[in-house]
Amino acid sequence: MNVQIESSWKQHLQGEFDKPYFEQLTSAVRREYQQGTCYPPGREIFNAFNLCPFDKVKVVIIGQDPYHEPGQAEGLCFSVKPGVMMPPSLVNIFKEIEDDLGVPMPVNGSLVRWAEQGVLLLNATLTVRAHQANSHSRLGWQVFTDAAIRALATEREHLVYLLWGGYARGKAQMIDRQRNLVLESVHPSPLSANRGGWFGNHHFSQCNAYLAAHGIAPVAW
Repeated sequence: MNVQIESSWKQHLQGEFDKPYFEQLTSAVRREYQQGTCYPPGREIFNAFNLCPFDKVKVVIIGQDPYHEPGQAEGLCFSVKPGVMMPPSLVNIFKEIEDDLGVPMPVNGSLVRWAEQGVLLLNATLTVRAHQANSHSRLGWQVFTDAAIRALATEREHLVYLLWGGYARGKAQMIDRQRNLVLESVHPSPLSANRGGWFGNHHFSQCNAYLAAHGIAPVAW
């Protein structure tokens, strides 16, 4: 299949595009987009890959599925487009960054600037039906995104994996902790964060310290 995705990722994931499940997945996604409103816009479905080439990845953050209200999703987990109200989870992420690194709250919630620095902001499911969280979770996206994580785990080292919440932490089994840094905590959503374990986790300073120790430029969070 001729999938429109950044060339280095296309090279590493071509085997997935040729499998029957991926053809079924793309057919199902096309049907969903034809039958009603879905997010993100079609051209932004692979934004996480397009903005962060395979060989440029230095940090991986795993989300579950895109935001499902108008104007929010832009193909990057936790990120919303400029001018859109920041969701509570993203606000809590920025609060922890401010406490951890002294970086003030940004003016908008777009994380494109992170992606362009090598932060792969990967939702396990890349699309969603409007107003219905997890509505595309059974279409087969996880097979594809797990393959992307495995490709990084196999071919790259000295990456930082930030796994927040039970779902993301379930991906830890694919990652070699001897060759990478895996940081786990509760999810930054208010329901989880307010119970403890999110604020004060210092993931962002730990991440940058690890990158610097391996001669990799830290992320300007």
